[in-house]
Amino acid sequence: MATPSSPFAFFDELFNKIGERLQPPAWAVHEIQHRAVLFLNHVLQQEPEAQQRLVRQQGRVVQFQWRFVTMQLVATPAGLLDLAPEGATPELTLTVTQDSPFDIVRSSLRGDRPAVQITGDVQLAAEVNWLVDHVRWDVEDDLARLIGDVPAHAIGTGARRVVAALRKFVGDRTGRAAAASGAE
Repeated sequence: MATPSSPFAFFDELFNKIGERLQPPAWAVHEIQHRAVLFLNHVLQQEPEAQQRLVRQQGRVVQFQWRFVTMQLVATPAGLLDLAPEGATPELTLTVTQDSPFDIVRSSLRGDRPAVQITGDVQLAAEVNWLVDHVRWDVEDDLARLIGDVPAHAIGTGARRVVAALRKFVGDRTGRAAAASGAE
């Protein structure tokens, strides 16, 4: 949660109010979830070890929750993911406990994972953790298919520099805030 002195406190409160009042229609949620599954499967197909691990977990349901957003996924016999059938009972529930989207972005820029509450099967949780630790989207490779290797590499290098600068900025600000609060 953002602290009262945080410049994002206003935006956090606004986000909370909008999220409570505006709920997208069911068809839109379903379509977004399908697009997310397509993206996740695209990334998984680039990592054969991840697919082999998911084959061993076929039929098992994992539920992801953050605030008012819930998504249930099931491992398929092909080692990919699909939306779980309506009413499926999850064997593992992962709930992101950080409410503020700005805090999640800030911690991600520092290289930290958001805080997650894990409920359910320990072995399945270990497999999901392995996937999170080892599967990465190769954006540069996908971009190279569209515009060529050299421009994709140049864009990738520029993006890495921007991310490094943002991480440094966030780290510097976090360090100064911690030093200021420790001096009080």
